[in-house]
Amino acid sequence: MAATTFGPILGPPISGFISVVSWSWAFWIGVILAGATWPLFYFFDETYGPTILKRRAKRLRKETGNENIIAPLELEKTDLNHIVTVILTRPLRMICFEPLVLFTCLYLSYAYAIFYIFLQSYPIIFTGIYHFNAGETGLAFLPIGVGALISAGIYLSWDWYLARAQRLNRPWSRNEEMRRLPLACIAGPFFVISAFWLGWTSRESIHWIVPTLAGILFGMGYLCLFMALLNYLVDAYEVFAASAMAAASLSRSSFGAVLPFAAKPMYRTMGVAWATSLLGFFSLALCVVPFVFVRWGGRMRDRSQFCQYLRRKKREEEEEAEKEREGLREKRVMVQPNEFKGKEDV
Repeated sequence: MAATTFGPILGPPISGFISVVSWSWAFWIGVILAGATWPLFYFFDETYGPTILKRRAKRLRKETGNENIIAPLELEKTDLNHIVTVILTRPLRMICFEPLVLFTCLYLSYAYAIFYIFLQSYPIIFTGIYHFNAGETGLAFLPIGVGALISAGIYLSWDWYLARAQRLNRPWSRNEEMRRLPLACIAGPFFVISAFWLGWTSRESIHWIVPTLAGILFGMGYLCLFMALLNYLVDAYEVFAASAMAAASLSRSSFGAVLPFAAKPMYRTMGVAWATSLLGFFSLALCVVPFVFVRWGGRMRDRSQFCQYLRRKKREEEEEAEKEREGLREKRVMVQPNEFKGKEDV
């Protein structure tokens, strides 16, 4: 995820410098990068459990000729009506009726939109105030990448700390909300501080490096927020995680496409300081989302129809496994007396 952050970060400096040669070369570089990385996808293995079972069942049917070998995924409906009315509408239903999904989508969509608003506001700041050219303005985005790398280190450190707490059986480490959300809690303040830092230091009397360094905190908050909340959705919704992630992708792509249209009018009307501060005030309001999840996330999952379904399925699977274990124990008890009797007869 830290690597994906470098996509929109490297775009402005590459296009800013290469467009001097020809505007078309910005697109040719995209084609070259896409072509160079495309073959790599052929070396990736499938990781989705139900799909792996489906492929295994198909292989066993071919090898044994037994058509009764069926994977659970093959029993699901695949008709067009089911896909349209259930599968494709599920992300929308989750946004409407699942508070965890709704507020996660809202927070991540706003963070995503700010990133793309910066594509509009950075030229206003660094070209208008500091008289940078297009390439130099693009270089101002690089501190965001530095912040993303730092946040990746923070996340790995937290993962080690959490694993250690789980080995030591710390009570807090068994709390589902404590696995991911603390990182989202610290990400919010980074996000807020970076907005006010950028807005109120962008002036000719202050050296350009000062507002540029605000990108480090933004990158730290941005990536920690995404990694924490997206992984929290996966933990909470398990087999429905793809639908929850689809809801998050749909909402943030919509926000990222629409909100940047307001950037230039907003900066012209309010000025750099107050326009960027407005983004900071909205970020401050959304900061409460992960704290609310830490406090009441468990109750939200208890009331969720999707989470209730998952718990029923787990309970049924545990009961089935227990019946199988009891059946094996009874079989052993029945076999042992016959074995001993046989020995006595001998």
